[in-house]
Amino acid sequence: MKTRNIVIIVIIAAILIGGFVFLLMQNFKTEERKYSIEKVENFDFFALQDGDSYGVISKDASVIIEPKFQSIVIPNPSKPIFVCTPYDGNAKVLNEKGEELFTNYEEVSAIKLKNIASNLVYEKSVLKYKKDGKYGLIDFGGREITKAIYGSIDALEYKEGELIVEQDGKYGVININGAKLVESNYQTIKVDGYFTEESGYKNAGYIVGIKTDEGYRYGYVDVNGNIILNTEFNEITRVSNLIDDNNIYFIASKNGQYGLYKNSSQLLNTEYQSIEYNQTNNIFIIEKSRKFGFVDVNGKIIADSKFSQIDSTGKYIYVKEKQGETQVLDAKGNIVDIPANVSKLPIAEEKYNIVMTSVENQTLYGVEDKDGKELISGDFTYIEYLFDNYFIVCNKQGLLGIVDDTNNVKIEFNYNSIQAFKNVKLIQATITNENNTTIFDSNMQKVSELENASITQIGDFIKLYNGEEIIYINKDGKIITNKEVYPNNKLFAKNENGKWGFEDSKGSIIVNCQYDKVTEFNEYGYAGIYKDNKWGVVNSEGNIIQEPKYEINGNLEPTFLGKYYQITFGFGEIYYCANNL
Repeated sequence: MKTRNIVIIVIIAAILIGGFVFLLMQNFKTEERKYSIEKVENFDFFALQDGDSYGVISKDASVIIEPKFQSIVIPNPSKPIFVCTPYDGNAKVLNEKGEELFTNYEEVSAIKLKNIASNLVYEKSVLKYKKDGKYGLIDFGGREITKAIYGSIDALEYKEGELIVEQDGKYGVININGAKLVESNYQTIKVDGYFTEESGYKNAGYIVGIKTDEGYRYGYVDVNGNIILNTEFNEITRVSNLIDDNNIYFIASKNGQYGLYKNSSQLLNTEYQSIEYNQTNNIFIIEKSRKFGFVDVNGKIIADSKFSQIDSTGKYIYVKEKQGETQVLDAKGNIVDIPANVSKLPIAEEKYNIVMTSVENQTLYGVEDKDGKELISGDFTYIEYLFDNYFIVCNKQGLLGIVDDTNNVKIEFNYNSIQAFKNVKLIQATITNENNTTIFDSNMQKVSELENASITQIGDFIKLYNGEEIIYINKDGKIITNKEVYPNNKLFAKNENGKWGFEDSKGSIIVNCQYDKVTEFNEYGYAGIYKDNKWGVVNSEGNIIQEPKYEINGNLEPTFLGKYYQITFGFGEIYYCANNL
């Protein structure tokens, strides 16, 4: 009996130790998959263009690398790492002293991001290198992150910090720390498209594919590297607009028939001609044998596939059986007693419904509260929720105004365009034929108006300007001075008798008002001066460092760094130039 007890204790101990080791390995695996994206707050280096050649300048406008290269890539403008391609050889990496780095590799290059919303277009902390015909990763200090074992390394779409790699004709995914996220077992890999405002594409997984004798077959690997669906489907689509960080929904097909999956569980068999998710009602519309129905997100059939027509407009579902009348149903399948030509769209966290009524090939709009009480009469050709209790409304004459939820007109119907600014409760309204722009505050009171105006949003400030006047407005709708907008500047734009110059904080003129227009000083201490259709540059001491000579196309105000002006080739690629292009 004693021996038996010892055996039992040993078995239990072994199980506990095994469980502990398993958990330890899982934690290690989870930690290994983590990576962070460097935030670049200071831009210290910029590419310099001189004719058809490129070099590098620093933020004090000093030339670091002479413009003699065919191309220059600066992956991280806060670090002195420059990938320079000469006209007669392979790319080389130089530092701020012009010294060549990483000479023990065949080549070193930056990794360009794909479909990333960023003002930088390259991976900011790693480079790929080539050695003996294969590729690996190094950091900016030259530390080897991975061995040169990959046939190729490229950015993965949408997910900065993740790279698609190829080994022996098959693809996988690693991160910028070199950790494997998806094994190299597939012919195709793409990100599933799941996006949230809080996390971006961080929680998106991977649709993977293999090539078979019958064509490609697809499966799914989640963000933690777990195989959720095997590669046996003709097509897989993640329902990316069903926001749920804890569960993954798929519409997947076999032999032309579609089914619904939640994680690895099948909710609907692959027997439908189509399955579509409706976000407003949180249902799936299904089609079978050319008949339609709908199910909830757990696959429970709410309305069987018996309708010849189904449409989800707003918060109701409109169904029709052959030769029958259209019925209106809610998301639970209950009949709703409203006319079939009326649809309701919930807005403002369901505080209001925009009511749309189809009448004689025209749709008329109104607003009601959540209980169905009419707030704004339904005889407008368009209504859009603005903020608080305000709505942009278009009348039958095609003019826009603003109405509150008591049907009171707050801004008259005089405008061709009305829109709110991002993150501030200010409204821009424009009369096209008069080329007149008006700014209103959050209480719909007029703040300012200007003819032939351009508008720029600078953080929480609005800049309204033309050739004769510049008006700054803060987020509270108050007109303020440029000294309040740029409190760290030494000099400020000044208009006098229709001409522009610069004054100091005490109002003393430092640069005479002789220019047709000027810019405010940027963070590097330079401003533009415009005269006779040409731009020049002044520094923060009021010294003219470049008389107007640049003929810069476009109406936007240029940005200067020393005597160089900024140009942009494609999204995010910024250069400075000293020549007319």
